[in-house]
Order: sequence, then structure tokens, then C-alpha cells
Amino acid sequence: MSTEGRPTAASALRGFLESPVVGMAPWIIFSLLVGPGRFEVAVATALAAAVALVLLGHLTRPGSSWKLLELADVVFFAGMAIVGALAAPDTLRWLETYAGEVANIALTLIAFGSMAVRMPFTLQYAREQVDPSLWHTPAFLRTNYVITGAWGLAFLVAALAGAFGDLVLHNPDNIWTGWIIQITAIAAALKFTAWYPDVARARARRDAGLPGPEPPSTASFLLPLAALLIPLGIAVLILDDPWWIGAALIIAGSLLTKALRG
Repeated sequence: MSTEGRPTAASALRGFLESPVVGMAPWIIFSLLVGPGRFEVAVATALAAAVALVLLGHLTRPGSSWKLLELADVVFFAGMAIVGALAAPDTLRWLETYAGEVANIALTLIAFGSMAVRMPFTLQYAREQVDPSLWHTPAFLRTNYVITGAWGLAFLVAALAGAFGDLVLHNPDNIWTGWIIQITAIAAALKFTAWYPDVARARARRDAGLPGPEPPSTASFLLPLAALLIPLGIAVLILDDPWWIGAALIIAGSLLTKALRG
């Protein structure tokens, strides 16, 4: 095997681990997997992911600082695993029903709490990707506040959707409150995390009178979300009634995708 590709692969892995999205992966996994009869599997999978990401991060980036989100990942899911192992059957049923909301609320508090103490959790990741001379610039700090806030809103939406399904509809596996709304919120935050830094950089260069590309358009942010409506519509057609809602999502996604591309 050629060794030429190894540095590139290592760099790609480090770049992957430097993204705040990676730190949220165990929470996303847990929120999507947890439900009646799935608590142990969801906790074990999330905890394994959290530990693996911490180990990989420090193996590939020796001397790197501990991240708030990394520590929260391990502590939260280790605690949940212990509680689940010792819980009485009634407590375990409660956890199976409401653990998704507990996780989403915890993430919401981490996001907005880190902003309140002037250390948005994405900042620790972003500092590893830019020159230290940029760490305290207004544009860099503002970008991290905005992205952290977007994730806080996404997990708040997921928590509210899950709570509505559990407390109002009494159906934790409702396809809308348990899956579609939560997936859409997370997908929007993922796309925003990739899209907004380019917007902020382009605006900063323009405000400084420097040459550079125009900020990415809003359409470039909305396009993947519009395209997401199509597979979601197909899922509704297969798994839920009424069928016409699934058809409407597919049609809306196709028309919006075409309009945004135009």
C-alpha cells in the first residue's frame, strides 16, 4: 500500500474530529435511538461513541485541550448507563419514554449555558482550525455564538417535539414528533454549521474592503433542507397516514429544490 495517502487520511481524520458536530454525535445517536425497549441499546451506543471520540481525538491531536462537550458526553452517558443498570422497572420505563427529551434539554442547557459564560462550546473546536491571531476577533467570536445558538435552538425544538409526542399524543414513536421534526432540526443545524462560517468570512472581508467571493446565498443553505423533504415524504408514505401528507412533502420538496436551484 502506498504511504502517500496516509498523511491525507490522518489530516482528514483530525479535521473530522475538530468539528463540534462530532462532539454532538453521541447525543444525536442517543436521541434518535432511545424509546420504549431501546434505552440500554441507545445508552450503550452513545457511550461507546463518546469514549471512542475522546480517545481518537487525543491520539490524533496529542496535547489538545479537553472539550466541554467531550466531558459532558462521557459523564452524561456513563451516568445514564449506571442509572439504567440500577433502575427499578418503573424508573426504566420512565427513562425509555423521556430520556430523549432529557438529553435534548441537557444539550440545550449546555449550548445556551456556554454562551452565558462567554465560552460557546463550538469555540474550543474552532480555535483548533484557525490561527491564534483570530481567536479574539469580533467576527470569529460572533460566528461561534451564532453557531452555538443555532445548535441550542435545534435541540430545544427536538426536546419540545419529543415532549409533545410523549405528553400530549402519548406516542413516543410518533413519526412526526419522534423522528421527522427532530431530524429536520438537526439537519438544519448541521447545514448551518457548514454554511455560516463562509458567510461570516465573506462579510468580514467585504466590510474590511478586501477582495473576495460574495457570501453564500440563503438559497445554498435552504437547498439541502428542501431536498430533505423528498425522503421524508417517502417515509411518511410508507409508515404513516394520511398518505396525502407524504405526497405533499415530496411535491413541495421537488418544487422548492427546483426553485432554489434556479
